[in-house]
Amino acid sequence: MPKRGRPKGPDKEPILLRLGSPLLEILDRLAAAEFRSRQGQIEKLLHEALLRRGAWPPKADAESDDDGAAEPG
Repeated sequence: MPKRGRPKGPDKEPILLRLGSPLLEILDRLAAAEFRSRQGQIEKLLHEALLRRGAWPPKADAESDDDGAAEPG
């Protein structure tokens, strides 16, 4: 018999994040507007920020990080 529930996604590590009330209210408003949970909205915003900085997706080649030279950008 097939298993029920959500499919298993990538492993996630729980973290403690302390945020003030004004920020939480804004996050909740954004999350509700996009039909997401608060956790899902935080993940989406972090993902977008990493994309803008060019840090996502993570590089598969670790050698570029070992040479100590900063990439232009």
